Amino acid sequence: MAQVRQRNGAQGHISFPNFFEQWLTEQNQHLETLVSASKENVEKLENGQNGRAVSQEELDGIILRPLIERVIQHYEQYYGTKSNWAKSDILSMFNPSWRSSLEDAFLWIGGWRPSMVFHLLYSKSGLQVEAKLMELIQGLSTGDLGDLSSDQLVKVNDLQKETVRAEKELTEKQAKKQESVADSSMVELSHAATELIRGGEAAEDGRVDAALDPKKEALVEILQKADDLRLKTLKQVLQILSPIQSVHFLIAAAELHLRFHEWGKKRDERNGEVAEVGEEPRNS
Repeated sequence: MAQVRQRNGAQGHISFPNFFEQWLTEQNQHLETLVSASKENVEKLENGQNGRAVSQEELDGIILRPLIERVIQHYEQYYGTKSNWAKSDILSMFNPSWRSSLEDAFLWIGGWRPSMVFHLLYSKSGLQVEAKLMELIQGLSTGDLGDLSSDQLVKVNDLQKETVRAEKELTEKQAKKQESVADSSMVELSHAATELIRGGEAAEDGRVDAALDPKKEALVEILQKADDLRLKTLKQVLQILSPIQSVHFLIAAAELHLRFHEWGKKRDERNGEVAEVGEEPRNS
C-alpha cells in the first residue's frame, strides 16, 4: 500500500488524490474477491470440499472472517491516511478535487453520511428478499441480507437511532464553526483589510492566517469525528451481521461507491468537453 506525501514534504511519495485513486483500484480488487467468496461459500455448502460436507461455521473461519478483516483494514487505512493529510491541508478535504461534482453534491462533512449505511442495508435486504421470495416462503434460509432475523433488525434500528443522534450533534458543531466566519474578529479584519487595499497597501497575510488558523483547526477536529463515526458505524453494522451477510453488505457498499464515483467522473468529463466548445452543458 502506498504512502502519502505530506504537504510539508514529510515521508511518502504520492499525493492524496493519487493515493485515493490507488485505494479505489484496491477497493475494486476487494470487491471481486468478495464476490468470489460469496459464490465459493454457496458452492462449498452445496457440494462440500474434498469429498466431505463443510459447515457454514467452518467456511466463516477459513474464508469469510479473514476476508472481512482485510476489507475493514483497507477502510482503516483510508481514514488514517485521510486524517494525516487533513492536518496539513484541511480545506482540500471539504472541497476534494479527487471527487466528482456529483459526489460533492452528496457529501456530509467531507464524506458519506454515516446513516446512509442503514439505507444501503435495507435496500439490499429488500432486493435479496424479492430475489429469493419463494425460498423464504418455504421457510428456507438464504443466508444473505434477505434473511435478517428479528433480533438483528432490532439491533440495527437501535444503532440507526444512535448514529442519527451523533450525526445531528456533529452537524450542529459544523454549523457553529461556519457561522464563526462572521464573528466580530473576522468582520473587523475584513474591514481593516479593505481599508488597506483602498489606500493602495497590501493586506497583512500574517494577520489573516492568525485569524483563520483556529477555524481550520476546528474543521480538522470535526472531520476527524465525522470519519470516526463513519468507520465506527460500518464496523458496528458488520458486527450485527453474520459473516456471509457482511460479505453481501460489503459488496453492495463497494459497488455503490465505485459506480457513483465513475458516473460522476464521466459526467464531469462530458460537461467539460461541452464547456470547451462554448455550448450549454447538457443535463446530467
